[in-house]
Parts: sequence; structure tokens; C-alpha cells
Amino acid sequence: MHTRYTDDRGGSMSVRHALLALLTEGPKYGLQLRQEFEARTGEVWPLNVGQVYTTLQRLERDGLVESDGEDGAGTQKSFRITAAGAIELDAWLRTPPDLSSPPRDELVIKVLVAIRVPGVDVHEVIQTHRRRLVELMQEWTRVKRNASGDDLSLALVVDAELFRLDSVVRWLDAAESRLRRSPVSTPAPVRPPNKPVREGARR
Repeated sequence: MHTRYTDDRGGSMSVRHALLALLTEGPKYGLQLRQEFEARTGEVWPLNVGQVYTTLQRLERDGLVESDGEDGAGTQKSFRITAAGAIELDAWLRTPPDLSSPPRDELVIKVLVAIRVPGVDVHEVIQTHRRRLVELMQEWTRVKRNASGDDLSLALVVDAELFRLDSVVRWLDAAESRLRRSPVSTPAPVRPPNKPVREGARR
């Protein structure tokens, strides 16, 4: 079961800095970094190995990691964090994410749009999404129940997801309650403009 924490700010999790964090433990290969990233994050964020190597190339370009190169046998490069990389990681860990403006949430936009679309029952739209969110919460609860008791990473991820989904359900409930108290009149359907009559058609 996978989920994503993404918004139009580029995502609330940083693969770039997660790889730097893993490299603080010592030199690692790209494939090793992918495996450890997934293990440390409860295996709910699958990571493409191509993305790992692309990120490592950019980190090396920026002087945040360095590699030992390839030998004549063509073995994989081993990467290590640099002093500049350690400073970058520390700054990222201590810098709060920018939450000053709300993300462009797809569900919020759907509800706002549904209010004004002729022939669409916004309450039905809300209930459709609410049912799906409750199903997801039940799935995550099963994951939590079946998880190993010593898998701290997975437990933290599941807790975060359950809290997130619960907050969305509560927002939908509040939105429906507000809409029932303050019904919004549905606009009349927009009619297409009359087409101009060509000169030949007037004869």
C-alpha cells in the first residue's frame, strides 16, 4: 500500500535530503540507498533507482556528495557525504517547511468547483470522497494492526497518514455542514453565443 505526500510546492518529503541523511552513516551505493530509503520510511514510498542516481548526480554536481568513481571492472560508484552536504542537511532539518499558504489541494478544488457546476449535487460529491477516505483509513488501520511491533518507521508513517486522512474527513464534514446552513444558488447553464450568419445564408 502506497501513499504520497505531495502538493504544488514539490512534495513535503525530500529524496535529496533523505539520501544525504543516509550517507551520514557512511559510504553507500545507489541501489543500497534506494533499499535503505524504502526500509527507513516504512516501505510506503517506492523509489525508482533511476531517481536515486539522478539525485546523486545533482548532489555531486552541487558538491554535497562525492564518489569514488568506477574502477576498470565497472563496479558501482560509492557515494559519501561532504562537509558541505552535512551543513545542507543540518539546515534542512532545522528549517520549518513553508506552510504560510495552503497547498493547491485537489479535493478542496473539486468541492469548490462542484458548488457552481449546474446539475451537480455538491453533497453527493462530498459523500463520495468521504466514503473513499474512510475506506483508506480502514486499510491503514489494518496495516497498523498487522505490522511488526518493533517497526517504528512504519508505525510513525501509519499514524501520520491516519491523522491526515482524519483531518480531511473532518474538513468534508464541516464543509457539508456549512453548505447546508448557507446554500449556494446554482448558476444557470451557460449558453453558447449565437453564431454569426454568413452573407450567403441570408439570401
